[in-house]
Amino acid sequence: MLHSNYYTPRRSLTLGPKTYLVGILNLTPDSFSDGGDYSKLDQAALRFHQMVKEGADIIDIGGESTRPGHIPVPASEEMARVVPFIEHIRPHTDALISIDTSKAEVAAAAVQAGADIINDVWGARHDSEMATVMGHCGASCILMHNRPAEEAGFGDVMDAIKVFLQGSIQLVKEAGVRDDAIMLDPGLGFGKTYEENWEIMRRLPELVELGYPVLLGASRKSMIAKLLDLKDPKARLNGTLATTALGIQAGVDFIRVHDVQENRECADVVDMCAENKRDV
Repeated sequence: MLHSNYYTPRRSLTLGPKTYLVGILNLTPDSFSDGGDYSKLDQAALRFHQMVKEGADIIDIGGESTRPGHIPVPASEEMARVVPFIEHIRPHTDALISIDTSKAEVAAAAVQAGADIINDVWGARHDSEMATVMGHCGASCILMHNRPAEEAGFGDVMDAIKVFLQGSIQLVKEAGVRDDAIMLDPGLGFGKTYEENWEIMRRLPELVELGYPVLLGASRKSMIAKLLDLKDPKARLNGTLATTALGIQAGVDFIRVHDVQENRECADVVDMCAENKRDV
């Protein structure tokens, strides 16, 4: 059965006619697309408010790059990047805030500072305490499929995603997370080959059929770069907009993007015409 709402403690989001945008705000020096652009608090705050004004419904804040080949940072450094910013911005906005982290300690601190959603690129599997934190703190969650790079290209990729995410769903529900507070992400670019990424795009309806809201994160990714031969991440807007339109037509409810205004306009047009958006 498909959920009609995505619950967060701040407010629930009705799933159906409108596609929601998740704006990306990386407070890191080394993210693949915008590393260092918003590492200063005042710059990050301006970007946060700009994305909300342009139509972002959730701002996803990250303190550690998850790009291929990234250098992991300790939890203390990650918290030092994200927690002061969340504490600074929270009194000035009603926008939903998600924390992009796989560390339970960082997730707990970010929620205490004012974050509403925990976005874990390892589906609550990397840190053994993550599911417990999700259940105890009352935040909503985004569970993403991930796997080591050496496992890419073996077996049916969508079957692997569904099995992994169903396990993650069971894990967090047993820890106390509400069923309607769970969102799924197929994890484009994480432990997948180029061909698998595009197969996932073609088979998104299979993930939607699990009954949970789905987040699509294709913005500026290497699958677009390789297809269109574009080295500069910021030149990949047109390809990103195409994935946004395709995702909405497949039934995706949330799109994670760098370029909010352009994707908002694209989503509004497709929402007007998409025949398979959920009825509410």
